[in-house]
Amino acid sequence: MSNLSKKIFDFLPAIYKIFLFLISIFLIVQLFPRQVGFQYEFQQARPWMYDDLLAPFDFAILKTEDELNKEKQEVLDTFKYYYHKDIIIYEDILESVSKNIEDRAKTDYTNTIIKKEILKLAEEVLSNVFLEKGIIDLNDTIIDKESNYKIRIQKNQVIEIKELSDFLTLSEAYSYIKDTLNYANKEFKDINITKFLKPLLWDKLTPNVIYNESLNNLTIEEKLSNISTTKGMIQEGEIIVSKGELITADKYQILKSFKAEYNHQMADYSYNYIVYIGQLILVSISIIALALFLITFRKDIYADNRKIVLILVSILFMVLLTSIVVKHSIDLLYLVPVCIIPIVIRSFFDNRLALYVHIITIILIGFMVPKSFQFVFLQFIADIIAILSIVTLRRRSQIFFTAALIFLTYSAVFTGLSFAQTGTFWDIDYMNYGYFAGSAALTLFAYPIIFMLERIFGMPTDFSLLELSDTNNRLLRELSMKAPGTFQHSLQVANLTEEAIIEIGGNPLLARTGALYHDIGKTEHPMYFSENQSTGVNPHEEISYEESADIIIDHVIKGIEKARKYNLPEYIIDFIRTHHGTNTARYFYLMSIKDSSEDEVDKNKFTYPGPKPFSKETAVLMMADAVEASSKSLENPDEKSINDLVDSVINAQIEEKQFENANITFKDITNVKRILKQTLSNIFHIRIAYPS
Repeated sequence: MSNLSKKIFDFLPAIYKIFLFLISIFLIVQLFPRQVGFQYEFQQARPWMYDDLLAPFDFAILKTEDELNKEKQEVLDTFKYYYHKDIIIYEDILESVSKNIEDRAKTDYTNTIIKKEILKLAEEVLSNVFLEKGIIDLNDTIIDKESNYKIRIQKNQVIEIKELSDFLTLSEAYSYIKDTLNYANKEFKDINITKFLKPLLWDKLTPNVIYNESLNNLTIEEKLSNISTTKGMIQEGEIIVSKGELITADKYQILKSFKAEYNHQMADYSYNYIVYIGQLILVSISIIALALFLITFRKDIYADNRKIVLILVSILFMVLLTSIVVKHSIDLLYLVPVCIIPIVIRSFFDNRLALYVHIITIILIGFMVPKSFQFVFLQFIADIIAILSIVTLRRRSQIFFTAALIFLTYSAVFTGLSFAQTGTFWDIDYMNYGYFAGSAALTLFAYPIIFMLERIFGMPTDFSLLELSDTNNRLLRELSMKAPGTFQHSLQVANLTEEAIIEIGGNPLLARTGALYHDIGKTEHPMYFSENQSTGVNPHEEISYEESADIIIDHVIKGIEKARKYNLPEYIIDFIRTHHGTNTARYFYLMSIKDSSEDEVDKNKFTYPGPKPFSKETAVLMMADAVEASSKSLENPDEKSINDLVDSVINAQIEEKQFENANITFKDITNVKRILKQTLSNIFHIRIAYPS
């Protein structure tokens, strides 16, 4: 039972990884539509690549959008709009004008006959304007129409067809009243009828032929709904398209009609579980391909469950986002910022992995979108350009530049595809360029996403490492002020570590940043460390070797505490806790043995608590730190003494098995030695003495 438990325990990491991949496959498949899809890909102006396609059922040929829009426009152009002639307006105006004439007559004149003649004239003018003609309401539907344009007049439940010339506009009504009153002045010798009556009539003019909005909208909607969306039939058994036949515009429309009807009939297909199985197989193969890539080429990532989760979450997020957009409106597909994925993955890993993860992502999305080849090709090219633009990701402004390149790439590829498929400038859907611009703009959200993932998974990015490696930040400035010798030592170690990591492969920016912070614990007791003893006073002379060793060893613990106090990330703290591994404070240990005997000395009191380095970066830091510190003891450094020093220090670390937990080879260690020797030789190089 114990052996079985041990075997199960040994397999737990593998079981956990399998669970991560399985749950990802399950969640992705749940996002896929269950509808049986149309299995053929076709493009206009390209030959039909499959066998002869026979119609399995009768279906109608759908009209194109242009044809439907043209018919709708014809309905609007030929439609005779409804207007209502309001008699009540005339009666109200006549009553008001008559009352005003009565009131004015009391002060302006007393002749009853003249008053009656004025009333008669006013009634005649108003009757001609409102009843015989009518003042029409010039709204947007007729304002630019010709005078012979016909409209419908609704009057007492009777509909008459009239031309616009049969009615008066407000300006024409003003002119008519003015001319009529001027002519009437000849008959009224005792009064200026124009001056008397014109203000009364002009003030009351208002349109009485009014646009019937509700009736027009209802009638137009009914006519538009009666437009047929089809233009013919294809009978069952009829050849839709033959193998090798060029897909013309007409054939393309027939194929689109067949696809629409096929998808409609298959929507409620009873074998949806077969579709589910097919999708499960396709998604499984894609995710397994990703897992095999990690196992074969990126074992370090496959060994870290956090990194696997980060990759799978990124893929799942983009598939989920695309699924939501596709279900809401397929027209918004190109608005999805798919290129966020390579930017995010590149921020945490390398260019090759970013490209591979993005390929897997767009393949998965391609299973759920129409014109999948066009979509995958478009995203693939944009992804390559995006990754090339961030090969060296050092500034946040690069994301803006990358977004601009993504938009230009989308636009160029889409234009090329459109020209190749349609052979014309006019059939391009220019709205897609707006979606491309929106997608590129949304790509800028990669930065807050990177920041969020960085905090959640505790993994470094170049952005955060660049900020941490700034020697003007608070913690490094404190180190330079309290322990200037240690600060200079850290700078030298950072340079050595970075050069070595560049040679053997790894993250040089991470290694450099970790090296800058590895000795920050020395700020607690800086004078107990030789590099800070500029006055010639050595406080170790006044305490025992055990106490000295305790202070020296304690700088690791103090460094971890200070790093946590300043909220340094764990991947930086790893450099602090491992840079001495489980080595001993050799000088004080040997001096303690010298003053007593080896049997009386407890080695544990002189041993660092560890742990040992567990990555290339932390292992190289241990080598560089020990070599740089030891090089200060060289009295007359030359090539031989430097070579012997590097070999002896690193060989001692190997003998003490300090690198057994790190993924570093003997070949890597040999290369590290060579780089350290070269760099130290450059540091200690004696210049030629020029004559004065």
